Amino acid sequence: MSLSSSLATAMTALRANQAALSIVSSNVGNAQTPGYVARSINQVAESTGDVGSSVRVTGVNRSLDQFVQSQLRSETSGGAYADQMSGVLTQLQSVYGTPGAAGSLETAFSNFTTALQSLSTTSGSASTQISAARSAQSLAQQLNATTQGIQTLRSNMEQDLNISVGQANTAMNQIAQLNTQLQSMSANDPTAANLMDQRDSAITQLSQLMDIRVSTNGSNQATVYTSNGVELVGVQASQLSFNSQGTLNANSLWNSDPTKSSAGTISCKLANGASIDMVASNSFKSGQIAADLTLRDTTLVQAQTQVDQLAAAMASALSDKTTAGAAAPAALAPKAGFDLDLSNMLPGNTVNLTYTDTATNTQHQVSIVRVDDPSVLPLSNATGANPMRIGINFASGMASIVTQLNAALGGANLQFSNPSGSTLRVVDNGASAATVNAASVTKTATSLANGSPQLALFTDGASLYSGAITAGGSQFTGLAGRITVNAAVLSDPSKLLVYNTSPATQAGDTTRSDFLYNQLTSGTFSYSSATGLGTAAAPLKGTLSSYMQQFLSLQSNASTTAIQLQQGQDVVVNTLKQKMQSTSGVNIDAEMANLIALQNSYAANAHVMSVVQSMMNSLLQAQV
Repeated sequence: MSLSSSLATAMTALRANQAALSIVSSNVGNAQTPGYVARSINQVAESTGDVGSSVRVTGVNRSLDQFVQSQLRSETSGGAYADQMSGVLTQLQSVYGTPGAAGSLETAFSNFTTALQSLSTTSGSASTQISAARSAQSLAQQLNATTQGIQTLRSNMEQDLNISVGQANTAMNQIAQLNTQLQSMSANDPTAANLMDQRDSAITQLSQLMDIRVSTNGSNQATVYTSNGVELVGVQASQLSFNSQGTLNANSLWNSDPTKSSAGTISCKLANGASIDMVASNSFKSGQIAADLTLRDTTLVQAQTQVDQLAAAMASALSDKTTAGAAAPAALAPKAGFDLDLSNMLPGNTVNLTYTDTATNTQHQVSIVRVDDPSVLPLSNATGANPMRIGINFASGMASIVTQLNAALGGANLQFSNPSGSTLRVVDNGASAATVNAASVTKTATSLANGSPQLALFTDGASLYSGAITAGGSQFTGLAGRITVNAAVLSDPSKLLVYNTSPATQAGDTTRSDFLYNQLTSGTFSYSSATGLGTAAAPLKGTLSSYMQQFLSLQSNASTTAIQLQQGQDVVVNTLKQKMQSTSGVNIDAEMANLIALQNSYAANAHVMSVVQSMMNSLLQAQV
């Protein structure tokens, strides 16, 4: 190798050392910068055409472990989902209150039943009447407050979704812009490394909001998809939009049919102009957005259903009277069945029918519901629902009722007729194909003193609660937020005792207060499977207090599980962050060792140049 070649090689080595020192400096300076990926110099040996080789710097490498990065993004989505679920379910427990403490549902219910018991044991003194009425109102107000708390949480989710959609659009636009900047750059370009760090940070932010998949092509372009394949970022960024409905109430429910939906949905306008309903297509399975949707549309809706069921069961337990049907005339033999009086049935009141299919020896229960709004017919039933609900429009009179029932249940070998007035007759067809086991009518008491202990103590605002179903929805929905004590009872608490005026209820007669207390403490009722307890085929049955304890326990367990999941997910995410840091982050010890090696290399190459210069000087002097 000539002296000039040696000098040139040493100079290229010094330039490579300078570039490497710059990278070390960048690494050390950004050791604590979030999202920064450690760099290393990329250099190759080049033939000089003589003996030996020089060195050329070709760019910068990012020390990125893409497998760990992909895992971290996935678990980041799961962590954001778990954090949101845990936080909101913990808030929901605060809405219910601490069991046994003042301001809780259980305490309000217990106080009311205790007041009713005192009303009976004191033979209805004026002070205990007032106390019982106030306790009833406190219970109603606690249900109102619980509904308000649940709907506030749902409204918070609606607001969070609006904010998250804005954040997602910002991240997606940033990724697309960085893609454009990176398109003309080599992957080893030092500037590209900085842009790729920024792009990775934007993708990480997006992964907190939703579960995503990322692919990178040879042109250094990152394409981002949802887990079900919707392209969020390609050459251009898609745009998400959210039609926020603001403050939600119990009737504000999401529906895949936009004309029926009263909660916001997320739409995605793709780069090609097409639009997708991201909620209807189930595009969010993890991340904060998925948690917000789950809470708003499922978890908190079920919580509302649970307190609505408590309010409805409590109101109906005190106001509804079930009357067994009279046996149909023996002259109808071999047909047999019952006669039922349908007079004074309110919308939502029911005819309860039990029959046995003799061919299969299977017993069926049917609940025939008075429905005055034909637009809601037929009523829907869950698979295997027991009892099965059949809605009947009473608006056109008995003849129409009979026709509708024969059309609905004629195939079950049952026959309906109207022998007179408001009497409905139900019998088997006389062919031994079916047996009518029992039939009754459940009606809501409309009078405060009709000789019956039933009392419409709790009302739906100023209206009686009968479970009516209209195009606006079921009276059941949101009842806990509207329930109150009958205004007539609040103004005259003696109504808690006086159940008849002719003859007048005797002083000390506790028939009504005993009935109210027994219904609330030992009456057994069925509860909708929409509460998350029981199934449509085998609904939960039990007392009001046991039902309340079960749904509160269900929510408490859900909160505990969510906290445990969140804690476990935090461990996973933190472990992956540490692994990502160890494989792709800056290791100060390694950088310091590298710095020493570069210093030694720099000094050695500088010494080579010094020796070459000395030798060249000696040659020049020799020629003189």
